[in-house]
Amino acid sequence: MTDIRLYMFQSGTLKCKVHNIKMNEGAGADYEIPVPFFLITHPKGHTIIDGGCAVETATDARGHWGGICDVYWPEMTEAQGCVAQLEQLGIKPEDVKYVVQSHLHLDHTGAIGRFPNATHIVQRSEHEYAYTPDWFAAGGYIRKDFDKPGLKWQFLEGAADDYYDIYGDGTLTTVFTPGHAPGHMSFLVNLPNTGPMLLTIDAAYTTDHWEEKSLPGFLASTVDTVRSVQKLRTLADRTGATVVTGHDPDAWKGFKQAPEFYG
Repeated sequence: MTDIRLYMFQSGTLKCKVHNIKMNEGAGADYEIPVPFFLITHPKGHTIIDGGCAVETATDARGHWGGICDVYWPEMTEAQGCVAQLEQLGIKPEDVKYVVQSHLHLDHTGAIGRFPNATHIVQRSEHEYAYTPDWFAAGGYIRKDFDKPGLKWQFLEGAADDYYDIYGDGTLTTVFTPGHAPGHMSFLVNLPNTGPMLLTIDAAYTTDHWEEKSLPGFLASTVDTVRSVQKLRTLADRTGATVVTGHDPDAWKGFKQAPEFYG
């Protein structure tokens, strides 16, 4: 597969409360959000963005995640693991060139260490924070997902890599958007026919975050969160990109799901 394409996958869902996603909202109401991940196919080698939840959560969620399951419960099958879903497209693990991490929270680390030829790209600040998170953020980082031997890491350096072109041809550009996590990144994908698509990931969980009506229920910096959304809104206006928010259960239904794709 050598065409440049964007595939959108869902690694199950997370059951939580509205206030876990939209700060101080919902009065304790239940909520269920999709857990997306993405594949870029490219003639220079393919890229996985995030990978969703680790497949181990499908069979032993509490054993893998621990007490955070009391807040976020993963609904997932083994067939929804990133490796299994790519194999359904005929893509082998060794065909993946990059695993790019928006950040290292537990619902985004499902691809790490599962693709033997991949370079893992992440912000250095995020990688360092994941090992020594503040107390309120500690439950969001599952060390066994990213602390694995033999991984090839490439670290980006915050504002110095504000926009980083993965392939060098404009297909996939990282956008530094801290706030939800110290080293969070979003992604601008330029497709031959579809045009630009902006994957906000967790810089904007939902359209309410995007439209500046709500704050995320989980964040490292409120100020950085707000400013990162403003940065992405400016980028979307300038490029005319289609905006894909990170975990919006309503908006997500409007996008093509793999094996359909954007090309």
